[in-house]
Amino acid sequence: MHVFYEEEGGFKVATVKESQTASLMVEDVRGKRSKVKAANVLLRFERPGLDTIMVEAEQLAADIDIDLLWESCGEHEFGFEELAAEYFGANPNAQSQIAVVLRIVAFPMYFYKKGRGRYKAAPAENVKAALAGLERKQREAAQMAEWQAELVAGKIPEAFMPQLNKLLHRPDKNSLEYKAIAAAADAQHIAPLRLLQNVGAIPDVAEYFLQGFLMETFPKGREAQMAGEIVMPDDLPLADVQAFSIDDVTTTEIDDALSLKKLPNGNWQVGIHIAAPALGILPGTPLDKEVFDRLSTVYFPGDKITMLPDEAVDVFTLKEGSARPALSMYLEVSPGYDILSHRSKVERVPVVANLRHDQIEAHFNEETAGQQDGPDFPWKTELTFLWRMAGEMEGRRGRSDPPPGPPRVDYSFYVDVLESGEKRVRILPRKRGSPMDKLVAEMMILVNSQWGKDLKEAEVAAIYRVQNNGRVRMTTQPGPHVGLGVEFYAWSSSPLRRAVDFINQQQLIAMINGSTPRFQRNDAELFAAIGAFDEAYAAYADFQDKMERYWCLRYLEQENKNEFSAMVIKENLVRVDGMPLMLRVSGLPELPAGTSVALQRLKTDWLELGLDCRLATI
Repeated sequence: MHVFYEEEGGFKVATVKESQTASLMVEDVRGKRSKVKAANVLLRFERPGLDTIMVEAEQLAADIDIDLLWESCGEHEFGFEELAAEYFGANPNAQSQIAVVLRIVAFPMYFYKKGRGRYKAAPAENVKAALAGLERKQREAAQMAEWQAELVAGKIPEAFMPQLNKLLHRPDKNSLEYKAIAAAADAQHIAPLRLLQNVGAIPDVAEYFLQGFLMETFPKGREAQMAGEIVMPDDLPLADVQAFSIDDVTTTEIDDALSLKKLPNGNWQVGIHIAAPALGILPGTPLDKEVFDRLSTVYFPGDKITMLPDEAVDVFTLKEGSARPALSMYLEVSPGYDILSHRSKVERVPVVANLRHDQIEAHFNEETAGQQDGPDFPWKTELTFLWRMAGEMEGRRGRSDPPPGPPRVDYSFYVDVLESGEKRVRILPRKRGSPMDKLVAEMMILVNSQWGKDLKEAEVAAIYRVQNNGRVRMTTQPGPHVGLGVEFYAWSSSPLRRAVDFINQQQLIAMINGSTPRFQRNDAELFAAIGAFDEAYAAYADFQDKMERYWCLRYLEQENKNEFSAMVIKENLVRVDGMPLMLRVSGLPELPAGTSVALQRLKTDWLELGLDCRLATI
């Protein structure tokens, strides 16, 4: 006696060796014995033998017309032996009955299993839907195979182009396109992103990084949107000063300007004038929401993403040739640079010059600053006085001596686009603490620290930048900034570029005008703004660092610097000379910090922003 039985979702045949009520001991065609539950047995038969029955049943099953089989079973539940009799005729042999079972289980969309060996025909509409789904899957499989072949051949499928950014940065891993990419990548034993790079989907790595950043950070669009009108107060007094700004040539958001005026008593009036977007961007307006959504301007080599739309920046930036709304602090300063008094005012300030570093530093630099008998140049008197005052302010903060070690250097990146469309980068070093930098920095430290103190004394809520125990943090609790050597420090001097400064400016205007501030102490919205700003500011800084690293690597390639010098920082970490690029050099011997080494450039990994190099000489 032989049996046809179901086990673990499959079907087997075997010869019965021992039989009990609940189980059977059986032996398969290979001689292997096993115990089978009697309830799992679907069919008992004598002929044919085990060596041929499954082959014959499979051949019969292949010839069964599935539609005819489905139509033969009617609407009610049935056993497979009944359906075999209906399809093959009365008394079907074992091969025929097994063939029906094999055909039924091969087409589950036609038949629903109701029990062991028992089934029911699926409704016609269900069969139709299942067949349509099967046909779709077959088409999708064929399409995926075609795309995979193109990718393996080094070609981007045309259908990928409209959604290439999404595939690169936010792929839907259930999509056909991504599955084709993943399959092609597996076939070549590389990551999907590497495959896309290899087939030319990332022709410009800088643009790839930028688009990824934009999709993650500005999903609504890169540019801030101008919505609604800016309504400025029409009763702002006009300041009796001639203000000038000092900025890099690429700066369009001119937040701050300075003025100097001799007083009748022999003292000097120093004016620090800050652009006042808070006068025209009212709480709850669309532009106000933009500030709280974007939180800061994003800077990176050759480009920037402004916090405010260009139209709003044009209204508030301290551009020369007009009187602009400003929040001003006036200081009465003695000839010995003692600050005798200060007052703050909301007004319109005439801006008569926008000085640029590249123009003015040719005349006002480390060698010429403070010289009385040197050649004259525009704004010499004002720059000289403010520079000397800045030196006094720096000394009184306890920061007059330069930090130990080599001079700290900042770098400016300029990306030029040639007529051919090629981009070339210039990296220009700028020693930190130059006369121009010191002048501006000290004036901004002064105004931010004094306004922070004013807000604290007026008991008006504000956001302070506090440093103690080596950690800098944003908080609503006033406290010292140890690193700067000031009692209080509240960012207020860049309201066109930072949401924190914008918020503090709203509070300052309320304090000056004697009106109710927007934010009160322990305001939940104020705490939320601090958290959001910290997170966004860190993300923006990371992106800037990433792009600067990319352009440093590009510069080495652009200038064909196959060998370059660097300085050991520690262990195998070095800093490349002339740029802010740090590298790990494999195999670098242990050398003292500060050792100069020559490195040989080997291979650049643009996606990982890695550079393989080796020691050439010490």
